[in-house]
Amino acid sequence: MARSKPLAPHVGRLSRSQVFVKRGLHKGQRKSEKPAVQETPLTKEVPVGGEKNGSTRLVPTSKAPRYYPAEDVRKPKKSRKTAAPTKLRSSITPGTVLILLAGRFRGKRVVFLKQLESGLLLVTGPFRVNGVPLRRVNQAYVIATSTRIDFEGITVRTNFLRPSFILDLTLFSCVQIDEKINDGYFAKATVKGRTSAEEEFFADGKPKEKEPLAESKAADQKAVDKAIISAIKEEEYLAKYLKATFGLTKGQYPHQLKF
Repeated sequence: MARSKPLAPHVGRLSRSQVFVKRGLHKGQRKSEKPAVQETPLTKEVPVGGEKNGSTRLVPTSKAPRYYPAEDVRKPKKSRKTAAPTKLRSSITPGTVLILLAGRFRGKRVVFLKQLESGLLLVTGPFRVNGVPLRRVNQAYVIATSTRIDFEGITVRTNFLRPSFILDLTLFSCVQIDEKINDGYFAKATVKGRTSAEEEFFADGKPKEKEPLAESKAADQKAVDKAIISAIKEEEYLAKYLKATFGLTKGQYPHQLKF
């Protein structure tokens, strides 16, 4: 309580009316009117003496700076640094099976296809195997495993069954990735005058229906996954390995595991 020492918990020395008087609330709110700020004129009239000079002269009230830029527009500083392309880890090669550590599909195993111009990795599940479509992933959020599908062969080299067991399986198919699948392929189309999700929800009381996937992108997914799925079917345990999600149990530490 204001200006009232407590005698006991929630019990003050003064009553509410006494505190009201102490604080001076009966006098009303104090209003302090600030004086109006007078605008200073840009120039002022100064008397000047001398026979050849006039009696008065207009002088600016605020003195201009001695040094000023020739142009008012500030030019940005030119940088001579050029962005170097992102270096790909040596453990990540086309066909390497990666474990995603972040994002919507974290814990899933995917197949690395190629590195895009932005430095991100183009990966696929494949979609029919574990539900992961064509996606871009930062290599900082993946674990490269020793399981690899050689796209040139195709050769599946894996040792996920036992450390001493290595299987080489050569197939006669090839993975072809269209050049149109680049960073611009994943860009979202911007719609002018688009409202936020909250405004759309309260507009009619129902959220906006999710737009279906374009048929062209579904066809691209099938074309990319066709050769990879044929390689997966040839190996008995590879499909189960890709379907299984990665996780650590009690007593397991990632720095002690061999992927």
